Amino acid sequence: MTPPRFDRSLLRMRRITLALLSLALAGLTGRPAPAQTPTAATVANYHGDAARSGNYVTPGLTWEAARTVHRDPGFDGRVEGNVYAQPLYWHPPGAAHGLVIVATESDVVDALDAVTGRMVWHTALGTPAPRSALPCGNIDPLGVTGTPVIDPSAGALYLDAMVEQDGVPEHLVFGLRLSDGAMLPGWPINVRQALRARGIAFNPREQNQRSALALLAGRVFIAFSGHFGDCGGYHGIVLGLATNPPRPVAGWATRGLKGGIWAPGGISVADGRLFFTTGNTENARQWADGEGVFRLGPDLARTTDPHDFFAPSNWKSLDDDDLDLSGVGPLPIDLPDGAHRLLALGKDGNAYLLNRDDLGGIGGQIAIARAAGTRIITGPAFYPNNGRILVAYQAQRAICPDGRPGGGLAAIAVAATSLAPAWCAPLDGRGAPIVTTTDGHSDPTVWVVGAEGDNRLHALRGDTGQSLYTSAEQLGGLRHFVTILVAEGRLYVAGDGGVTAFAWSPR
Repeated sequence: MTPPRFDRSLLRMRRITLALLSLALAGLTGRPAPAQTPTAATVANYHGDAARSGNYVTPGLTWEAARTVHRDPGFDGRVEGNVYAQPLYWHPPGAAHGLVIVATESDVVDALDAVTGRMVWHTALGTPAPRSALPCGNIDPLGVTGTPVIDPSAGALYLDAMVEQDGVPEHLVFGLRLSDGAMLPGWPINVRQALRARGIAFNPREQNQRSALALLAGRVFIAFSGHFGDCGGYHGIVLGLATNPPRPVAGWATRGLKGGIWAPGGISVADGRLFFTTGNTENARQWADGEGVFRLGPDLARTTDPHDFFAPSNWKSLDDDDLDLSGVGPLPIDLPDGAHRLLALGKDGNAYLLNRDDLGGIGGQIAIARAAGTRIITGPAFYPNNGRILVAYQAQRAICPDGRPGGGLAAIAVAATSLAPAWCAPLDGRGAPIVTTTDGHSDPTVWVVGAEGDNRLHALRGDTGQSLYTSAEQLGGLRHFVTILVAEGRLYVAGDGGVTAFAWSPR
């Protein structure tokens, strides 16, 4: 395998120079992190944790404080390239504050000082694939789309990138050292070659990687779908790589053609298992893993046990109408009564409540509820509220408590055997919501950006959907994948070419 071409000595010199400059500037400005929020822990995963809960515990960010949110004028977060992946946050041991890690479609990873936004290191992975090199799609160029994952214990960042090698697009999985962005030994790994070693065919031109990566049992897991336009002979595929030393150890693919794993949240992790959803398969006369929710161990061993998969009983019509479940990743939820549940939201507008310990096979759901009058494609967030669990999600014509389709943002209440609309609110845009709480449950505040709509940051009370805040300014370059990172007493929103930070006043 030929690694990406770049001058490592020049890159190393640039990293050192930028790091020293950043430290010097921080010392000159003397700007500490806001006092009302303690230094944040590492945000290693999409939506904050392996379950993709999106619940950021943020002491001091009460409903009253949410009304004071304002753009931080001292944060200059310029990056290179268009941003689809969620930024992550790494807090080096002993450091006063941390780094915001941003991966872009230009096949670069930038580490920004979380207080000033100035670049600490910059790593080029290679040359991204132009749209003209692909059979279909709507991202140009195509580099890093899926959110990376951090292993804090190893000080490592793992991500997938589409990289042109000798004019041929290839998916490569990288391992980078978080302290300076240097390539870790044994990386990158060529996905096509790794899957071939597991007996799985993989055409990198036809496969895209949109979902967030996951870590479990010393392995990194990468899920694949196709491109916008649904062209070619792709499959829903999961690759498992051991990280130390890096090597392919597991693979899984849909039996039917297509069936991609599209959701921004990708694979969620709970109970030592991996959970993911698949999209519509093509020309399947019998169920062939499309429209499915799967529970697999870290060995990705295929199973026919209905405890380990679910598909709606009308999977064939969902296939035919492109109304799959894979626009949203499954949420593993522990209810206050101890019940283990899994919530799946579909492009058919339905919410499916599943027993996480027994997914039930075809038609094995506990309950189905109408959640929207149109397709649901988002990264939801869940949080406790008054003895119940609420899930906030974005969908045009989301279902309101009166049963009618309402605004573009809503919450659904999850109980052991039922689902019920909790609230709905207007939203002009398609961002994925997150939630802040002061201690895990108090003052729940739903935050969302109206991406590709009003492009403003919004805050709503998590118990009622009442509006608390809307930013005065519009943010530029936002993609509908956008979601929000919370760390260092700030909210970070990434768009093409840069990251914007919002702070709040202590109350």
